[in-house]
Amino acid sequence: MKEKSNKEEMLQEMQILEQNLQNTLVQKQSFQMELVETNSAFEELKKSDDEVYKVVGGLMIKSSKDKVEKELQEKIKFIEAKIVAIEKQEEFLEKKVEELRNEMIKDNSKK
Repeated sequence: MKEKSNKEEMLQEMQILEQNLQNTLVQKQSFQMELVETNSAFEELKKSDDEVYKVVGGLMIKSSKDKVEKELQEKIKFIEAKIVAIEKQEEFLEKKVEELRNEMIKDNSKK
């Protein structure tokens, strides 16, 4: 009876880890899309003249090109750092899933 309970716990833990991994992948994909959009905006900004506009709270306001460039560069660095952190979390979760999977296989082969 205890063995069945342990298997159920391991299976439940595996499901939680896999769900966390899936959520991490979705989050990573979202940041990757945001990074592509921000890099695209930055490239377009470099092509523009000194008169630029940015959207703030639903309003489009005039801003200096240098200021907007700096803001976009900071945003790019932030997003890249978030992606690196998410990738570390992804690696950790993948490792835990693999360890648990191997443990479950090992327990099943003992029978």
